[in-house]
Amino acid sequence: MKPQPVIVVLAAGRGSRFRGRDHKLVQSLGSQSVLGRTIAQAITSGLPVVVVTTAPLAGESSRWVARRDVIVLPEVGAGPAGLGMGYSIAAGVAARPDAPGWLVLPGDMPMVTPASLQAVAAALDQHPVVFAQHRGRRGHPVGFSAELFSDLVQLSGDEGARRVVARYPSIGLELEDPGVLIDVDTEDDLAALRAASPAPPAYPPG
Repeated sequence: MKPQPVIVVLAAGRGSRFRGRDHKLVQSLGSQSVLGRTIAQAITSGLPVVVVTTAPLAGESSRWVARRDVIVLPEVGAGPAGLGMGYSIAAGVAARPDAPGWLVLPGDMPMVTPASLQAVAAALDQHPVVFAQHRGRRGHPVGFSAELFSDLVQLSGDEGARRVVARYPSIGLELEDPGVLIDVDTEDDLAALRAASPAPPAYPPG
């Protein structure tokens, strides 16, 4: 069977715009947490999944994927100065160095459909960088082919992979999936999502 790109779920940020008592990723969304729904969508795509997170969220992540697929980083502000989204991407990519590519999916985007993840992964056969878009607006996931490994594992700080995207030819893959634009940053975002959210994928935690 042909190796498939790996989905790197990013769940190591502070979520500082969310003012709730608990981290936004553990907030309930139906019968799951926000992070649980995101991981479930990724698993349902059939692609390999790793989750990059911190100790407080490692338990929630391990409900969905094997512990070997959970990469635990220090919390931002408690470790090296270069921690941030870029460092998280680098850690996820480095954990699966032999993959034919990687899809970066923020853990606060639980509405990205499995079909969208599959479509971005498939497009990496023809392009070094592929990002999902809906009605012309750029969203997630963002996919990177294996040839960009060296660039990705050198990322640090909180800029993410913007410089890599700008450096190499990239395409926007137009998808009929508004979920590629929907994230949970604030309590209002979560309330709107709860009001509109369809049933979750039928993938139970182990």
